[in-house]
Amino acid sequence: MSKAILLDIDGTLLNSKKELTPRTKDALLKAQAQGCRLVLASGRPVNGLAGLAKDLKMDEYGGLLVAFNGGMVLDAKTGEVLFERAMRVEESQAVLEHMKKFDVVVLVDHGEYMFTNDVFKTIERDGKPFNVVEYEARSNRYRLCEIKDLVAFVDFPTHKILVAGTPSYLRAHAQEMAKPFDGVLNSMFTADFYYEFTAQGIDKAEALRQSLDKAGFAPKEAIAFGDAQNDASMLAWAGTGVAMGNAVPSLKAAADFVTASNDEDGIARYLEARVLKAGGSKIVEKPTNPAMMEA
Repeated sequence: MSKAILLDIDGTLLNSKKELTPRTKDALLKAQAQGCRLVLASGRPVNGLAGLAKDLKMDEYGGLLVAFNGGMVLDAKTGEVLFERAMRVEESQAVLEHMKKFDVVVLVDHGEYMFTNDVFKTIERDGKPFNVVEYEARSNRYRLCEIKDLVAFVDFPTHKILVAGTPSYLRAHAQEMAKPFDGVLNSMFTADFYYEFTAQGIDKAEALRQSLDKAGFAPKEAIAFGDAQNDASMLAWAGTGVAMGNAVPSLKAAADFVTASNDEDGIARYLEARVLKAGGSKIVEKPTNPAMMEA
């Protein structure tokens, strides 16, 4: 029996309108009532997970919040920090100094605040100007603060430095942005307009290894859902890895199953077919075996 359901947030748990749909919420509440525990695992900060955890009644059922792509793990019921690893001050300052060379928006959080050097700077997304600063602050319930020189300001360890930019620009410059930190820090795309830096050795799977044993979960008892590059380690760690229909091709290829997209209640469809024993869903077998399975 599955004991843990590991869920990425953006592009997986939430649809493209950033909504938790009634069908997906209902399936996850039923799974918890059956004895499963949820793990919300995201690049988001704790602020950006707390509201979803409450909506899913994780404060009652229990479960884990994995924030900053694995930089911090909290018990959803007690708030206890089970695992934490951040970048050192000098590492953060080096990244921030290097980012001055690029036409990007740099975001750093600390407590309830998000800091950037220009709250009005936009990027281009889908051919239109996009205020990524406002988007990130609203999504994660931050207070905004403009700091002209982030290098001089950041004198505290940071869990993540978020770099936002026009997708084509980020693709062209990502290697140059990351090169000075090879072997020193982790860096990766978490969306086509987001590139993130975290402490070396940190990813969702490492955070799960460090904390799930304490919570009584084994990898073989876990189902993981994701859509992006930063979900790959989590899907590989779990006993069953499920890629969303909207996932990047490499994740689909590595997953055990491919379900419907985040706009088609892919999580609910999988759980109804495999965990809740409800009918009416379709799950696609691993891409190497394209047969359809009717639930």
